[in-house]
Amino acid sequence: MRLCPSPSSTPHLDRVRQRPSTMKPHKSSPFSRKVSVAVATPILLLLALAVVSLYDFNLAETYHNIRRASSSSSASPGPATTSSSPTAPATVSSSTSPANSSSSSSSTSAASPATAVEACDLTRGQWVPDDEPPYYTNLTCPFIDDLQNCMKFGKPGGLDLMRWRWKPDGCDLPRFDAGRFLEAMRGKSMAFVGDSLARNHVKSLLCILSQVAEPVELVTTTETDVTGRAVRRDFHYGSHGFNVSLFWSPFLVKANLSSAALGLGLWDVHLDTADARWAAHIADFDHIVLSGTNWFFRPSVYYEGGRAVGRNDGASGAHNATEAPVSGAVRAAFRTALGAIAAREGFRGKAVVRTVTPAHFENGEWNTGGDCVRTRPLRRGERARDAVVAEFRAAQVDALRETEAARRRNRSGAELRLLDITEAMELRPDGHPSRYGHPPGGSVEGSFVVDCLHWCLPGPIDLWSELLFHMLAAHPPQRAD
Repeated sequence: MRLCPSPSSTPHLDRVRQRPSTMKPHKSSPFSRKVSVAVATPILLLLALAVVSLYDFNLAETYHNIRRASSSSSASPGPATTSSSPTAPATVSSSTSPANSSSSSSSTSAASPATAVEACDLTRGQWVPDDEPPYYTNLTCPFIDDLQNCMKFGKPGGLDLMRWRWKPDGCDLPRFDAGRFLEAMRGKSMAFVGDSLARNHVKSLLCILSQVAEPVELVTTTETDVTGRAVRRDFHYGSHGFNVSLFWSPFLVKANLSSAALGLGLWDVHLDTADARWAAHIADFDHIVLSGTNWFFRPSVYYEGGRAVGRNDGASGAHNATEAPVSGAVRAAFRTALGAIAAREGFRGKAVVRTVTPAHFENGEWNTGGDCVRTRPLRRGERARDAVVAEFRAAQVDALRETEAARRRNRSGAELRLLDITEAMELRPDGHPSRYGHPPGGSVEGSFVVDCLHWCLPGPIDLWSELLFHMLAAHPPQRAD
């Protein structure tokens, strides 16, 4: 910022500068030299005071701008140090500490931007209007599946989906920097493990990254599961040596379809055995994102040690095992999956649990005429949290806490993190495809016509990648000078 002397002082200084050019030449004498010194001394003092005042003003203004920038979404966050304990898993609401510097001035400039999200819980906030353009559209990203291509099929008010951003309480969440993310992931690999919402998340990430680079899909296996879905898909960014892999494993643990007679099938779910289709490859990855709760509603019998230990309500007529809470099965499955990662020799990366997201069917369920027709986000507190969503999220958090405690006892090198997006997504009933993930007369799957579970692309699901960016890439280690 350019600073000038105050208007009141400027004319005087101009007159002082002009005076020598208007005076007639005369001979120098001791008396005149004394007069010159007497005149010059107060002028020099005034100039010195003016310089000091301008310096103080400039410093104050700079400090004001630093504080203002700390709450700006354009601020560059500093290195994050997440504190974890056996009773509190690390989350995206981590606090940051500025790196040490060799001088006080460089310390100020390096530390101030880090305050952008320090000590800020990124999971608590509101959706606020946003005029920034979206990271991508359905015309610029080639990875959007038709089932989430709400713009293509004319979702009413679809453009409004992109006119909101997540505003955490007390700070701004920096926008996703695709170039910075790819640099942070250079030479690394990341796996997403879960159900179709994991695929939804991967496609969001690929679309955001398409601003900088597009991957090539590698065909490493042609294996499909009993539902006809590919067990594994791999996307390779050759320019950065970065790989993204997607594993279809809706229970995270070993599960077999024992009968197809119940419509959604009857599943034998082995809660103490991680699904080998992804677990066999843990050591190949630097980061693994786990999710998946929706398939636990399907009729299931739960096994541990090869013995049936319970079932859910959907399997009541198919097995005589005692009914058990579905949330208990979710907790056990996530504990098993996290335990498999933490116990894997050589894994030194991050295992991230992405929390449950709600479906927003209203005036009925998915199979009884329910729909999601809202066109604006909810305000916090406008609607109470669904009891099942609360139970599932608590089960995920408990599983992470328990595994973290075991990891510390065993001194495992894995880092466990919680990507908590439940509250933010509860407020976005407008973000689902509804009837606009397929042409008129089509369906999502079978007779499943209305989709209030998955998320439009682009849409509020892009927040998941923003939070993932903050967790994995926004705080790279700083070199100590």
